Amino acid sequence: MNELIIEAQNLTRKFGDFTAVDHITFDVGRGEIFGFLGANGAGKTTAMRMLTGLLSPTAGEARVAGYDVASQAEQIKQEIGYMSQKFSLYGDLTVYENIRLYGGIYGLGDEEIRKKSAELVEMLQMEALRDKRVGALPLGWKQKLAFSVALIHEPKIVFMDEPTGGVDPITRRQFWEQIYKVAEEGTTVFVTTHYMDEAEYCDRVSIMVDGRMDALGSPAELKKQFEAEDIEQVFIKLARGADRDEG
Repeated sequence: MNELIIEAQNLTRKFGDFTAVDHITFDVGRGEIFGFLGANGAGKTTAMRMLTGLLSPTAGEARVAGYDVASQAEQIKQEIGYMSQKFSLYGDLTVYENIRLYGGIYGLGDEEIRKKSAELVEMLQMEALRDKRVGALPLGWKQKLAFSVALIHEPKIVFMDEPTGGVDPITRRQFWEQIYKVAEEGTTVFVTTHYMDEAEYCDRVSIMVDGRMDALGSPAELKKQFEAEDIEQVFIKLARGADRDEG
């Protein structure tokens, strides 16, 4: 069986009387591209914050890279990369300065930072841009750089929150080519997205509705289970079912 990088059992988070994440159970294997879908307020971000060690669960348990999210948050942070929905690099620093800064934040030594910085600039074909301020770069370049920087310390898993929001279709496709390459090399990718077509690129997809994980499986399995032509139809059927339940 594939090595499990994430294991969650009845993971729950409440804020007062409100249940943001409601007893979700799932696992994610090494090198898997795992898609997390759901409307705003469905609980995706809260679940991700628990998995990255930023928020303690109210009930249930989860382990990420072998560490417990409730008691070993600092160890988890050393094993993961994170790319937020909002661009997270420093616009007033150059490409090269950002890479070196984050290398230091992730605990790399000076020699390793120099080596990794040169490798990233070459891989991204940004040699001519290495001394350009990041704030002046097109969004697509910024996002590719942010993704690469999140991987500079070779984490076991990278969490990505809406990474292609606002990016043009060609850049989105190039971005997913990067994701495939990283996964093939053994890094697990946990990605939230509101682009339903991107769910088709994932090995497995979970769909959250009102804090619950209402569907989980490969895109092909979900389409067969819900008699749908695409993941968007699956999502619509689940949302309509939730509306009926509330009614």
